[in-house]
Amino acid sequence: MKTHLGLILIALGSLLFFRTGVRAAEEASRIRVLIVDGYSNHDWRRTTRLASGILEPTRLFDITVSTAPASTNDPAYTTWSPNFKDFDVVVQTCNDAGGRSAPWPPAVRDSFERFVREGGGVFVLHAGNNAFADWEDYNRIIGLGWRGKDYGFALRLREDDSIERIPPGEGANTGHGPRTDRVIHRVGDHPIHAGLPRTWKTPLIEVYTYARGPAENLTVLSWAEEPKTGEHWPIEWVVQYGKGRVYNSTFGHVWHDEPDPVNMRCAGFQTIFVRALQWLARRPVTFPVPEDFPREETTVLRPLPEGFPGR
Repeated sequence: MKTHLGLILIALGSLLFFRTGVRAAEEASRIRVLIVDGYSNHDWRRTTRLASGILEPTRLFDITVSTAPASTNDPAYTTWSPNFKDFDVVVQTCNDAGGRSAPWPPAVRDSFERFVREGGGVFVLHAGNNAFADWEDYNRIIGLGWRGKDYGFALRLREDDSIERIPPGEGANTGHGPRTDRVIHRVGDHPIHAGLPRTWKTPLIEVYTYARGPAENLTVLSWAEEPKTGEHWPIEWVVQYGKGRVYNSTFGHVWHDEPDPVNMRCAGFQTIFVRALQWLARRPVTFPVPEDFPREETTVLRPLPEGFPGR
């Protein structure tokens, strides 16, 4: 009897050791993500909660949030200094457009540039591409953003998906019409999109017309039709900045007091969010294409992400 009990205890101990080892290995392999928030003309607090709620259930990420001081009068402004190098990917949500908030301190900007240049990944989440118009290297990092007509190039797609490069001064300022359900058209075969339908529908997205910037080392991943003109404008694009990878898009709109942020509930966006972070971190893009991924005919909305605590 004692022998049997001893064997059982040994077996249980081995199982516990195995499970502990598996858990430790899983945690060690997680992608380290830093969400930078703090100010925006959009609901940045809710954006952070929803983004975290999308990512956490996958168990693929360790998520940290760093909140940037919105004013130079904030005592934290001179001490705020996120250690970007401690992370694989930064999710950038800050938006100072219109002068409503202070840009990041110079030392933080230098650190961020170095992080990307040396191989870090950046996910620009929605209004993050409206930010920091006067920061030259940020414009290079994001490729295209919300800018005036005299700044940078705009990219428009022709019927054959080739790119028309519109020079500064031609066309218009960056803008968008009403948010509407739009069909997303894939361009090429990027790893983020591997296995996705060539066309699929997303809810209430902003189709930016004349997003502008240096547009250097940039690859357009998808486009949508602007409802009024029928023109094709980029929805997603990636940029190579130094050794770093950057993903930028107009997905992820969360407005103040928006009762139902449906674009964050989109099964398509949620899938691409996870897969883009894997690619940005230089990991294999292994997150599967789910059965509920939308097709061209209709959008697919999931419940608000688990753990979302409300406003």
